[in-house]
Amino acid sequence: MAKIQKTNAVRMLEQNKVPFELIEYELTGNSVDGITVANKIGYPVSVVYKTLLVTAGHGKHFVCIIPVDKELNLKAVAKVVGEKKVELLHLKDLLPTTGYIRGGCSPIGMKKLFPTVIDKSAQELDYIIVSGGKIGLQVKLAVLDLLNMVNGTLGDIRKE
Repeated sequence: MAKIQKTNAVRMLEQNKVPFELIEYELTGNSVDGITVANKIGYPVSVVYKTLLVTAGHGKHFVCIIPVDKELNLKAVAKVVGEKKVELLHLKDLLPTTGYIRGGCSPIGMKKLFPTVIDKSAQELDYIIVSGGKIGLQVKLAVLDLLNMVNGTLGDIRKE
């Protein structure tokens, strides 16, 4: 097996001595949606979360982590982060803002530590799986460890 290329997320987890498990998968085709990833790695969609960025205007960015089979509730996010209105960050701004690409955006190891909200559904889980910082790599870790790594909070931010 080829050696795993270390991403910022992996390096930060190692530096902080956070227990985690790397999960690799092969990408076939162009589909990098979370449900496809959950199926490829053999975990239920209820424990695989996606990382989305929203903005409330110039320089105001927030990271949202929700189950891969759910949609983000922008009004709920705005309320949780104390903004009047938020919108999804344009795809063209993702790499310059985070250092990550679509499908490989990890909440850990972004260029800057943005305020982060993890959907409250995660509090019922023993572990959570998020992107490891590149397409084909996921990270499994304790929810509390993820909250600590990103200085995050829990909030009700998904559509029902």
